[in-house]
Amino acid sequence: QLQASGGGSVQAGGSLRLSCAASKRTFSDYAMAWFRQGIGKEREFVAAISWSGSSTYYADFVKGRFTISRDNAENTVYLQMNSLKPEDTAVYYCAAGTFGIAKSEYDYWGQGTQVTVSS
Repeated sequence: QLQASGGGSVQAGGSLRLSCAASKRTFSDYAMAWFRQGIGKEREFVAAISWSGSSTYYADFVKGRFTISRDNAENTVYLQMNSLKPEDTAVYYCAAGTFGIAKSEYDYWGQGTQVTVSS
């Protein structure tokens, strides 16, 4: 089970840090990722991190602004979001699976947390 938190409302240029806590003891066996879905849009890949944390991958539209990290001792993955833009407004979902950018590569999904960025 994955529990995402940390969403909220911020002004453009602001920051938020999302957290995703996993209940499975085998959390460290999985790559983790964040996806997002805006209203009327498809769910899209944001960032991924390998099981060890040694590899990360980002969608082009968040490179240099967002940072994904994980703490395997705490069974938690984070998404630090800086320089937020109104177009970042979406529900953000964490997911666990294999390291990749496709939704099909992830077997477990959190419930989502809303991020709203105002101009």
